[in-house]
Amino acid sequence: MEEEKTIGSSRVEFNENNIENATEETRNVKDKIEDPKVGMMFNSIDDIMKYYTRYGKEKGFAVAKRSSKKGDDGEVRYVTIACNRAGKPRNRSSNPLKLQSESKTDCKAQLRAVLCPDGKWILNAMVLDHNHGLSPSRTRYYKCNRLLEPHAKKRFASNDKADIRMKKNLKSFVVEAGGHENLSFVEKDCRNKLSCLHLGEGDVAAMQDFFLKMQVDNSDFFYTMDFNENGRLRNVFWADSRSRAGFKEFGDVVMFDTTYLVNKYDIPFSHFAGVNHHGQSILLGCGLISNEDTETFTWLFQTWLKCMFGCPPCAIVTDHDKAMKKAIEIVFPKARHRWCLSHIMEKLSKKLRGYKEYESIKICMQNAVYDSLTKEEYEESWGKFVEKYKLESNEWLLGLYEERRRWVPAFVKDMFWAGMSTTKQGESMHAFFDGYINLKTTLKQFLDQYEPAIAKKVVNENNEDFNSFNMCIPCITHYEMEKQFQSAYTIAKFKEFQRELIGNICCNLFSCKKGTVFSEYELREDVSLGESHRPAIFRVYVNEDNNEVICNCRLFEFRGILCRHQIMVFIHREVYRIPDKYILKRWSKTVIRSHNKVWISCDNWFVKPEAQRYDKMCNAFYEVANLAADSEDRCEKVMAQIQELKRVFENEEGVCGRNKPI
Repeated sequence: MEEEKTIGSSRVEFNENNIENATEETRNVKDKIEDPKVGMMFNSIDDIMKYYTRYGKEKGFAVAKRSSKKGDDGEVRYVTIACNRAGKPRNRSSNPLKLQSESKTDCKAQLRAVLCPDGKWILNAMVLDHNHGLSPSRTRYYKCNRLLEPHAKKRFASNDKADIRMKKNLKSFVVEAGGHENLSFVEKDCRNKLSCLHLGEGDVAAMQDFFLKMQVDNSDFFYTMDFNENGRLRNVFWADSRSRAGFKEFGDVVMFDTTYLVNKYDIPFSHFAGVNHHGQSILLGCGLISNEDTETFTWLFQTWLKCMFGCPPCAIVTDHDKAMKKAIEIVFPKARHRWCLSHIMEKLSKKLRGYKEYESIKICMQNAVYDSLTKEEYEESWGKFVEKYKLESNEWLLGLYEERRRWVPAFVKDMFWAGMSTTKQGESMHAFFDGYINLKTTLKQFLDQYEPAIAKKVVNENNEDFNSFNMCIPCITHYEMEKQFQSAYTIAKFKEFQRELIGNICCNLFSCKKGTVFSEYELREDVSLGESHRPAIFRVYVNEDNNEVICNCRLFEFRGILCRHQIMVFIHREVYRIPDKYILKRWSKTVIRSHNKVWISCDNWFVKPEAQRYDKMCNAFYEVANLAADSEDRCEKVMAQIQELKRVFENEEGVCGRNKPI
């Protein structure tokens, strides 16, 4: 009997045998996932969704409800369930130079179903072919395939109340399932369900005592505690007064890390860090967070921004994490966001180990990333690498390539990153607490060790300040420029300049094109790449009117240190005294910085007359500010007098030689 079909009307008839077969196929879905066929029947839209989800999991794709349509009676009568990569890719970024990653490929794979008069649903059309790669081994990561069943939720909650840490909690499920690949959920799903900090007995009381003590010691100490709807502690943030003062000096570039204490000690700790004038890391705020999702990171970033006087950083370095990326776009929309290169490269084994030629793939990828001196070189090397090993369908590599402006050295060196490295040796998210905690450290013990650890950092900085004041590295040339940097920069940063000065011996001036306004110099350098060397061409552009010198290696833009190519051009032009714009205040040893005036409770600075005078003036300033805050006229008078006092004191400092302008 020939099939008769009227879509959208009151009649939908099929051969009786077809209906029976389709019904039988639907019953057997749990036992065996068969390919979809026109005529298959289901009891509900949810049943269709469950079937197609299981089918997609087996074949290697994820699904989503695409559309539905109601009839005249207002009841849903048509539904389309499609591959989750359906739809055309869209550029959601307003900045054409900051394109966002996109998973949509306009895939046409889908199932269409119509409601029958008896209330059941029947498949009436489908497309099975996909226009993208399928990966059954990776489908467990799709959200539609991740399921934290009720008994698992209950067990996680019970273990949480019993003070069993998340990693041990999850490990028991992994052992029972026979491996991570057999779990129906990932660790993030578990953390998101608990939505509160996992703290041991006495931890909350210890934290409150710690915060009260810090506030008594210094009124500028900042902290806030975030509770969920059940009154359980969810997130915590704090920053001591020195961190807040340090942000004013060194908050232009910030590192944010969540991995250090979590990976080593299972403490959900995150911290913000900067780089001081010696190239040392300084703490700019701490947090304890219950989840690593966009909502939690958004709360943490907004809280930190409020603590830091509403001043966002110019640039921020984080791990390769989508949730962090989204939160940064929300809270710091104008900040340049860079991913930690070493964090990405550490994933090579996990992401690419399954390939037969893994070792060759790893070396080839590393060469493309580390050895490319320009964007063009990277594009060419990456293209050859992907083509050689037929990696066009690898989603992880595709995503990295689309976001290359966030992590590839050739793309990020056009901006100042305060010397935070992108080299092959890796860039460590600086660990502040090495030597103060161990694998058995509790949160209470960690808080006890917080101040000694910070005090050690302060001592290290003070020692470097003293060394830069009391000693100097001898000059190795007779050039006036070297003496300039010797007198201006800290020892650590002067050493960096000297390395570039010495690097001249590896460079040769190849050609020069003179112009009326701009001149172009071409230099050839023997570049070291691991154990090998190869010649590389660099171009330096000079503004003849103001002696502005720009090199395409971008070292000055990236690290704030003149490169060897710029130095060679200055010497060739017989410019032996460097223009002031190339000597940065940020690396100066002569600038008196406000964060050094901040007392921390674990040192004896408070008893010194200098500290007492500092606090006395601050308290007086606060009283004046309270009186003047309600009036714009009063505020202007206060600011005018402060500016006048600042000018007078700066002139006095200049005469005394303590703070000579750079």
